[in-house]
Amino acid sequence: MRVTILAVGRLRAGPEKDLIDDYLTRFDRSGRALGLGPAEVREVEDRKGGGRAAEGALLDRAVPQGAALVGLDERGKLLTSPDFATRIADWRDAGQRDLVFLIGGADGLDPELRARCDMLLSFGKMVWPHMLARVMLSEQLYRASSILAGAPYHRG
Repeated sequence: MRVTILAVGRLRAGPEKDLIDDYLTRFDRSGRALGLGPAEVREVEDRKGGGRAAEGALLDRAVPQGAALVGLDERGKLLTSPDFATRIADWRDAGQRDLVFLIGGADGLDPELRARCDMLLSFGKMVWPHMLARVMLSEQLYRASSILAGAPYHRG
């Protein structure tokens, strides 16, 4: 199952990008035997300043047809790492070919796109910078593949 982090905004070279690249490389290595991956980050940018609706349209156009959609949203579901891993495995086991995680711009996801998500996921009640949300999601994807593989990375 291919995994895409689809985000509004461009991430420049730096420590966040290095962390994302590292975690997604680890995810690809550990997930391959589990039927997970490859994983990639795809970015869209609303250069005309059209707000959430314009960002939503750009995100929507980049989503592979038939993909399961997970929107990152502060009002979303709080999951433990093992529950997150189980949810990913459930999509994989159901034959899902693509899993897309959506990260909106500064004002969040467009309400229409958010309503189409199969799940809304929250990293807690605090609002996180979008670049850190990408890092945290990348790490949780790697953690999920480690949990599913029975590796000792997750000790929670």
